[in-house]
Amino acid sequence: MYQISEVVDSNDRVPMMTGRTRRSTIGPTPAGGISKQANGSKQSSAGEKTPSHPSHSNGKVKKEKQVHEPVRTPQERSTICERLSCHVLQESLLSSASGYSNYRGILNWCVVMLVLSNARLFLENLLKYGILVDPIQVVSLFLKDPYSWPAPCLVIVSNVFIMAALYTERRLSVGTISETTGTFLYLVNLTTLLCFPSATVLTLTSMTPAGGVFALGVYTILFMKLYSYKDVNMWCREIRHTKARTLTRSHSCPSVAQSNGSAVHSHVSYPGNLTHRDIYYFVFAPTLCYELNFPRSPRIRKSFLLRRLFEMVRCTNLDVILFQWIVPTIQNSMKPFQVNMNIRCLLPLLSPLPQQVPNHLIWLIFFYWFFHSSMNFVAELMQFGDREFYRDWWNSETVTYFWSNWNIPVHKWCLRHFYKPIMRRGVNKWVAQTAVFLVSAFFHEYLVSVPLKMFRLWAFMGMMSQIPLAWFVGRFLRGNHGNAAVWISLIIGQPVAVLMYVHDYYVIHYMSQS
Repeated sequence: MYQISEVVDSNDRVPMMTGRTRRSTIGPTPAGGISKQANGSKQSSAGEKTPSHPSHSNGKVKKEKQVHEPVRTPQERSTICERLSCHVLQESLLSSASGYSNYRGILNWCVVMLVLSNARLFLENLLKYGILVDPIQVVSLFLKDPYSWPAPCLVIVSNVFIMAALYTERRLSVGTISETTGTFLYLVNLTTLLCFPSATVLTLTSMTPAGGVFALGVYTILFMKLYSYKDVNMWCREIRHTKARTLTRSHSCPSVAQSNGSAVHSHVSYPGNLTHRDIYYFVFAPTLCYELNFPRSPRIRKSFLLRRLFEMVRCTNLDVILFQWIVPTIQNSMKPFQVNMNIRCLLPLLSPLPQQVPNHLIWLIFFYWFFHSSMNFVAELMQFGDREFYRDWWNSETVTYFWSNWNIPVHKWCLRHFYKPIMRRGVNKWVAQTAVFLVSAFFHEYLVSVPLKMFRLWAFMGMMSQIPLAWFVGRFLRGNHGNAAVWISLIIGQPVAVLMYVHDYYVIHYMSQS
């Protein structure tokens, strides 16, 4: 038989409460029986508690002590830990094992020290010679006569070669002419593309050296673009003729339709890409390698354009300031250099202050102006998505790595249209690399000797000398030593070649007149 009994435990009181707590127990009531409480503890039917084990009572005391201990916040715990210990296992920042790479402050320090160490020479030239570079002189570098613009006119004529390439491809796509005839027409077109502007620059007396460099640079870029245009369309015809697969890719020109501020690009397959819009998009795009589609950015960012435009203006002003520094040094070195052509005249010119430093800084600023600011500006305007115009060439530990990473558009073109086709024909790797340097040396000399109207081969020999230098650095120098060798070749080698051309140009045009 079961009954309900109420047992009042005066010891089990809830803290902060004044009343008693009643506990109800349900259990059998025979004599000597045990009733079970609601909280799980056992008690005799007479209401007397069963004696508990001593360990149970100790645990209860410990639990009560823990409840009454103050609860610490994470901040308080961390404060106590900081007081007790202040050392951890770590490397010094300048150690290679630390993984630290933010040296912007050291870079700024180097720039400040460079400016302060050379400020005296700059101020001395400014006080002695005055302002030598002004906007009128900059314009006169490109135009002798304000009514005669030979360089811009020569650039406009280049549209003839673009149209010749387009219509040749159209005839090849429909089979009107054979592949052999198309190859011959391309050979004539590309050869004329290089010979015609050089002949014009050499014959026109109104063409300035700066204007000639600009015009020949445009024609050289156009030559490489049309060569890539020929190759890609030829590959498309081969795929179509073999019926290996259907080539369907995104069109390389934006369509007029818009969706949420982003251009909607149509799709085209060969020969649908042979249009005026397609070829002129490729001509103005910041790349030398043609594709039926290009990666496209979703929209034009106006703030990005303004930043790049500001950088272009700022870099131009810096180059003008550096020209103000370098012109007096070159003028003072020409006469003794021409009179006494010996090693004693070369030693002051090879020192790091008079010419090498400003010349190298001009080259670095031009690199940033052209490969970063200008090409990103054009790419943003045309929504061209591939913005890899350079890689980390400043970390080059070999000469080969430098030439492969400082000018990515040219490197991609050489790899795609020259180096790999030669390798497929079974040519040795070293011979193929030498051939690439040979072509690069030709175009360097082409862009310097023709505008100056003198042939000295300094640029050609400078490029070909990179082959033994690359072998030496790759064989004997590694790590920081290789990187230092690359920087030394850039700081000393390029200014020496420039000095050779400036000296010969000065002797031909100024010393003969005097």
